[in-house]
Amino acid sequence: MEKKIKVGILGATGMVGQRFISLLNNHPWFQIVTLAASPRSAGKRYEDAVGDRWRIEVPMPKEVKDMIVHDVMDVEGVANTVDMVFSAVDMSKDEIKAIEEEYAKTETPVVSNNSAHRWTEDVPMVVPEINPEHFDIIKDQRKRLGTEKGFIAVKPNCSIQSYVPALAAWRKFKPSQVVVSTYQAISGAGKTFKDWPEMVENIIPYIGGEEEKSEKEPLKVLGTYEDGQIKLAKEPWITCQCIRVPIVNGHTATCFINFQEKVSKEELIKALVEYKGFPQEADLPSAPKQFIQYMEEDNRPQVKLDVDFENGMGVSIGRLREDSMFDFKFVGLSHNTKRGAAGGAVLCAEALVEKGYITSK
Repeated sequence: MEKKIKVGILGATGMVGQRFISLLNNHPWFQIVTLAASPRSAGKRYEDAVGDRWRIEVPMPKEVKDMIVHDVMDVEGVANTVDMVFSAVDMSKDEIKAIEEEYAKTETPVVSNNSAHRWTEDVPMVVPEINPEHFDIIKDQRKRLGTEKGFIAVKPNCSIQSYVPALAAWRKFKPSQVVVSTYQAISGAGKTFKDWPEMVENIIPYIGGEEEKSEKEPLKVLGTYEDGQIKLAKEPWITCQCIRVPIVNGHTATCFINFQEKVSKEELIKALVEYKGFPQEADLPSAPKQFIQYMEEDNRPQVKLDVDFENGMGVSIGRLREDSMFDFKFVGLSHNTKRGAAGGAVLCAEALVEKGYITSK
């Protein structure tokens, strides 16, 4: 790419905003030029605004330390400095919907980690390996917004990334029923053990809103784009429990699954390891070479050993075996702040650049 895309990060001081910074630093296509956050951080050097709240395992890049933080509410001021923005703002759902549309209407593409627009009918919710064709609905969204370049695209919830890739790889076998439990890391709540000490040696069997997202969002991701609409998949039927566990990074899912088609374990494993999508075909910068790996060992995948597979952008599946009540059961693992959050959004943006939806202004 001859000229890098100039990007801004909305909500840059939070954990997902920090992850965006760590992933975009020295990115071959994108250059961070603007950081924006709440009015209380505006006007400060980024390093001062974050203070002792830098929560990423790698040091804060020196390139952003002296950047002056913009007020995220100064939409025109921020938009005039960038070609696109990544959104990780911490506001109410209605406030997020409003401000992301404001940015889009300034002809600034918005790629969002937030859930606010996931069910807006003309906003694509995409895992680039699974449903990149849903980006086609952007042309209809632009008509509604009255824009030529501006739009909103979102990535789905982090909790579904550990098992929906397997469902996508197995579509030809027609998954019909899925019972899943997710064991979710504390970074999914934007926390570390330092600021959430009650999670040490503890499990909390409730995460607000997660179960509904885990049951419904896969149906949009696995749905089809037809006649100007994204139509939800009718199957599989999914029921889910979501549990917070004392892990920093990494969401694990245990799944039971029924298929309409008769299939063997060997066929299922072959479908997993051979599955690839647009990011692999286009060789996008953040794309894992191997999207899904299958692990033969009985005690894998493990968070400590496997969460950073393919730089945290790959998915690990293991313990696939026949079940006494369902056809099969398996365990999945994904990195929740990389593949599940900021990394997934960066990969979406790369796909949007490759497809011509994001360009320099």
